[in-house]
Amino acid sequence: MFWLIETEKDLEYLQHRPIQEAFVEIIPYHDHIHPTLNDVSLVYIRPFNDTKGYMLCIDHSETTSLNKTVIGDILQSIGRVWVQDKKQALYYFPIKCLHDLSQLIPPYIQEPPKVYNHFYSKYPNYKETNKLIPVTKHYEKCEHIYKYVRSVLPKELPSWFDFYNNKVVLAFFGIEKNGLKINKYEFDKHYELNQEFYSIQDDRIYTSYNLATTTRRPSNSFNGVNFAAINKDNGARRSYISSHGYIEFDISAYHPTIVGRLLAYDFGVSDVHQAFADLYQTSYQEAKEITFKQLYGGVFKEYEHLEFFQQVKEFVDNNWNEFNTSGQVTVPISGYCFEKDKLENMNPQKLFNYMLQNIETAINTKILMDVHKLLRGRKTKIVLYTYDSFLFELGEDEESIEIEINEIFKRYKLTTKTKKGYDYDFTRK
Repeated sequence: MFWLIETEKDLEYLQHRPIQEAFVEIIPYHDHIHPTLNDVSLVYIRPFNDTKGYMLCIDHSETTSLNKTVIGDILQSIGRVWVQDKKQALYYFPIKCLHDLSQLIPPYIQEPPKVYNHFYSKYPNYKETNKLIPVTKHYEKCEHIYKYVRSVLPKELPSWFDFYNNKVVLAFFGIEKNGLKINKYEFDKHYELNQEFYSIQDDRIYTSYNLATTTRRPSNSFNGVNFAAINKDNGARRSYISSHGYIEFDISAYHPTIVGRLLAYDFGVSDVHQAFADLYQTSYQEAKEITFKQLYGGVFKEYEHLEFFQQVKEFVDNNWNEFNTSGQVTVPISGYCFEKDKLENMNPQKLFNYMLQNIETAINTKILMDVHKLLRGRKTKIVLYTYDSFLFELGEDEESIEIEINEIFKRYKLTTKTKKGYDYDFTRK
């Protein structure tokens, strides 16, 4: 069987052959355009029990075209489909058997073949460049990627893989696909994009969450815009608007609350920062600053006598001892393991901070899954997530949904504060 499959007759070979496990690489029209605005040119399938991969042609200048739906059915019939980025693959083939390699191994990075640089340089404003690059070059690149994947793919999946593959990926895909509505005039004052068509369509800009960070706390940037750190002071947030209003839920004292649960410590009040202000005998704002400095940098000597910080110090020390003795520590909720031989320049406080970020993300993943379920069939969308903050674009006549959303946070025993307005700066009420 030849590696190039471009007719229905050729496709029968894969349709009638049982495949238990395969690596799949989806080649879109353009490598730099957001998948919401992109489509599929070619699909490379390499069954693990075969001697070569196969290139299935959907839309390319050199070949005839196969039906994308039929190819989706073939992929769905495979027991386990490994892709480099499941979240991205879901845009093109929303199937259940996708397994995310990015959660397990570093991405395959190689110097692009000269032919790629040639076509992308020659046609900088063309949105379908991959349809011009010879299919043989795409095939060669995919074969190289497969060899790398097979050489580093673990024989046994870690216990935490299911949580990230089937919950975290879906939680953030559910936000990312919605995009953010922008005021083009305001946006252009604050941002210079490489190419506007990479991420903007119909006055909506699309984000991209990177889930494979060291702590598994996602970053969020695409096409030069860092959505996880939009400036609060220069007016950039006025670029993001909503026709029927935004509502933002901020979780109060999130990390202190997480630490309290780790220690089974009862603050005795719902306002954790006020509890610390009473302990320190300082103002509310000063208490917040003192608490965060100690959680992230270590307990101050003048507060070592307080029961909460005694327990924090004991936990940090025990956690560090376990990390060094057994070579790893397992984080609650996600089950993720921080392994000593995979981390550099660690210290007790840094390891503790890594754990807090991981737990934060795991709790938020559960919240997001509940949010997606609530919003199913509604006009309201969740459009941005920033660690302890969740931004919703309200649908027409759905202002009352605020109560239902807040009930989700209450279910996780979290206290929230809300902001409302018609832009992300909350200057237009």
